[in-house]
Amino acid sequence: MKTIYKNTINSIGPLATTFLEEKMIILFGDGAPQELAEFCYGIEIVDVEDSIKPGQKLLINNESFEITSVGEIVERNLTSIGHITIRFDGSTNPELPGTLYIEDKEMPVFEIGTKLKIVSK
Repeated sequence: MKTIYKNTINSIGPLATTFLEEKMIILFGDGAPQELAEFCYGIEIVDVEDSIKPGQKLLINNESFEITSVGEIVERNLTSIGHITIRFDGSTNPELPGTLYIEDKEMPVFEIGTKLKIVSK
């Protein structure tokens, strides 16, 4: 498997769990504005190594989730500010440009130290 992107959650805003009921989480890189950081899971800003595409896998602590669609600015946002939304709804139509859509299954627990990795075959 080829690694496209990897990161680790290093902080959790006090209101980050607000969107779990809607089956989504928000990631933001170090240096997020305070009013946004409160709602986000913090990560380092790191480069994306290749294109992110449907059919690839998002591994969350090695639990695999298929990527179903990719908003048009996901790669740019990850590399520049570390900011995307991950939505667990299985959508094949990327309605929001900064959202990574993954298969609709039970969400894992996100905590400091949770590892995120996008891989292709």
